[in-house]
Amino acid sequence: MSREIKLCLVYRDMWQSSGKYTPRVDQLVKVAEPIIEMGCFARVETNGGGFEQINLLYGENPNRSVREWTQPFNDVGIQTQMLERGLNAIRMSPVPADVRRLMFKVKKKQGTDIARSFDGLNNPQNLENSFKFAREGGMIAQGALSLTFSPLHTVEYYIDLADQYIDKGAQEICIKDMAGIGRPVSIGKIVKGIKARHPDILVQYHGHSTPGFSVASSLEAARNGADIIDVGMEPLSWGTGHADLLTIHAMLKDAGFSVPDINMKAYMHARSLTQEFIDDFLGYYINSRNRYMNSLLIGPGLPGGMMGSLMADLEKNLASLNNWLKKRNKPTLTQDELLIRLFDEVEYVWPRLGYPCLVTPYSQYVKNLALMNVLQMAKGRERWSMMDENTWGMILGKSGQLRGPLGEDILSLAKAQNREFYTGNPQDLYPDELELFASKMDSNGWDYGEDDEELMEYAMHPRQYEDYKSGKAKADFLADLEKRKAAKASANQAPQTKAPATSTNYQPKVLHLDINGEQFKVSVAYDDNDQQQATKTAPAPAKTEHAAAASNGNGNYATITAPLEGKFYLTKESTEVPLKVGDKITEGETIAYIEAMKVINAIAADKSGTVVEIVARHGEEVFEDDVIIKIQ
Repeated sequence: MSREIKLCLVYRDMWQSSGKYTPRVDQLVKVAEPIIEMGCFARVETNGGGFEQINLLYGENPNRSVREWTQPFNDVGIQTQMLERGLNAIRMSPVPADVRRLMFKVKKKQGTDIARSFDGLNNPQNLENSFKFAREGGMIAQGALSLTFSPLHTVEYYIDLADQYIDKGAQEICIKDMAGIGRPVSIGKIVKGIKARHPDILVQYHGHSTPGFSVASSLEAARNGADIIDVGMEPLSWGTGHADLLTIHAMLKDAGFSVPDINMKAYMHARSLTQEFIDDFLGYYINSRNRYMNSLLIGPGLPGGMMGSLMADLEKNLASLNNWLKKRNKPTLTQDELLIRLFDEVEYVWPRLGYPCLVTPYSQYVKNLALMNVLQMAKGRERWSMMDENTWGMILGKSGQLRGPLGEDILSLAKAQNREFYTGNPQDLYPDELELFASKMDSNGWDYGEDDEELMEYAMHPRQYEDYKSGKAKADFLADLEKRKAAKASANQAPQTKAPATSTNYQPKVLHLDINGEQFKVSVAYDDNDQQQATKTAPAPAKTEHAAAASNGNGNYATITAPLEGKFYLTKESTEVPLKVGDKITEGETIAYIEAMKVINAIAADKSGTVVEIVARHGEEVFEDDVIIKIQ
């Protein structure tokens, strides 16, 4: 009798690997029925990773989304699984242990059966709590081996790592090939080695199709004992996503495995609904390049899950860099030129950072640092001159031990900046916070929610949750969507005779939005390539009490400008004291932060003086070279 292979549809990851957002809850519920009727899935990936933050960003309650989205699968016995990041849980930065424990309890209550837990450094110490908390909450604890390709990440290393995960409580093992760069034969050997030592442990293979290995890797995994293969489906298979269901199904069937039949009528229904969601609004956030496979990624090894955001980041940074170059009469770059420079720099910096696995969040850290190096060097500055605080945390051991040694240039930089290395348990650096957030919710009169799910959400994503509750997140999202629609309409418009320079721009500059009965006035800025918009500038910030200019009578002041584009914050932690008018600052002192590309960049003063005005507003977007602070 042929051996059975089960299939898992990674519906959440299909979206995250393609663009920024996932469907709304009404759309998710709508597509659940045809996915079920397809009759071929034992599991569906429903949530986790960036799912919660994405919901909050466009003003939707993620707890309602998870409950309503998982319910149809729960009702018919299809297992649901989530992705969580160990010490970072379901966000990009470390999470206190009490918040992590509550998360697993909440997710099980909401209908999620399996917690796929991974650590970007493959640190068993960081995952021990994940396995423990998942099992306490009633979930299946699956330990994911974050696959990467380097001289230090060998077949034997991964087999031994699976032993450690199982010893610490993992009930299943996932081979997580997030960049799709695992070589098929090596993947087969890893699966075979794990099964030889642990024949009763379920092994699931997850591989992105980005550089083209995933079909062969799926076959090698199956032949060597894998029990479940993750797949995507049209119109979001391939590219930076996953191998297509139909291809994997046909291949496994031909290889002699027993696989369930596919109800093609239901398949076409689910396919058309997914396309409908793209046409509705999600397509505005999907870069067309993410729909293609790219063998150039074999070298840098960047994962498909971050390529969606990478291309969006690259567009912004290219525009900003070219603006800088144009002002100085220097040759500009194309996107392809910037992309190749980035890939080459990733290969340069990765070994010097100790070979962290290129998976969230460490793939972002490596990519962001490489991109910052490229941008700084294009402007004639030194490599390593702009390094974010998240990357420093990884370098200093605050997320656990790196697989390889650090480069001498990194060690020298740490010494020059008096940075201290940490060798303890990373979890000890992040004390419990549930009581703190419970008191904040009490002060705001907010309900903790069913099974304390709203308390968990606030403690997990405080900044995004506050923006969601105030309506700001929804207003910002709608403004951004309107901007993208207008830009697309402009691009698709048939060529017209050139309008006079004085003609009125047809695109809206201000939107008036009604969110839950509260009125919001939103300014909309357009890119430089819009023929009606001569320059791209941030809206002039309204003065607030803490950021009002101190009148000096003569206007003599020096300025500190933003070194990159992103969201400006006066503090990164609730315990920090924000800079204020009248404060004295010294050159080299950290005075504020800019969040860009999912990491926090500390902004150091490039001159000393007394603050007379804080021009940038806390939580608002700034562009490179914008004046953020004035000093005397």
